[in-house]
Amino acid sequence: MGRSRRAPAGRSARIRIIGGAWRRRWLPVLGVGGLRPTADALRETLFNWLQPRLPGARVLDLFAGTGALGLEAASRGADSVLLVERDARAAAQLQANCETLGAEQVSVRRDDALRLLAGEPPGGLPFDLVLVDPPFGQGRVAPVLEALRAHDWLHADSRIYVEIESEADLEFLAAGGWEIERERQGGQARALLLARAPVAEAA
Repeated sequence: MGRSRRAPAGRSARIRIIGGAWRRRWLPVLGVGGLRPTADALRETLFNWLQPRLPGARVLDLFAGTGALGLEAASRGADSVLLVERDARAAAQLQANCETLGAEQVSVRRDDALRLLAGEPPGGLPFDLVLVDPPFGQGRVAPVLEALRAHDWLHADSRIYVEIESEADLEFLAAGGWEIERERQGGQARALLLARAPVAEAA
């Protein structure tokens, strides 16, 4: 989602699903709080990375915003997708778009990401893929990654997509036990696909 460039509040816009079952479908989004959908080119790169992992996957989109990432994952074969968005109007638009698509595998939850992650995952089951594209400049990525690990939202082979401001210091990744599997720079955003770093065996 991201919020680095602000759009006029109340002005409607649209996003396009790039691939999968809903390919080329356009969906309305609201100009709420400067929501900025991930650019099409960056989204295409991301889902080229993820496509082998998507069929049957359980996906969590923590800062859903326009829903561009989570709905794309559902379109491309994810078994279930949970969209988390704290803004009431944006969450209502996400729900309306899910109904338009007939997206029964997608659910919308109005909540704050860190508040949600303080508890256990729904049904006690970990997620295969987590999408983390928070508002830029608020330092939310590091605490989100820590909460995902601390409260068993992941399994050993889970992947996390992070979209973060291009100038951000990434030292917290190694400190938290993450390694960058894939990376791309795109304008103001840096796209990272993270995996758990291998645990060094004792000599």
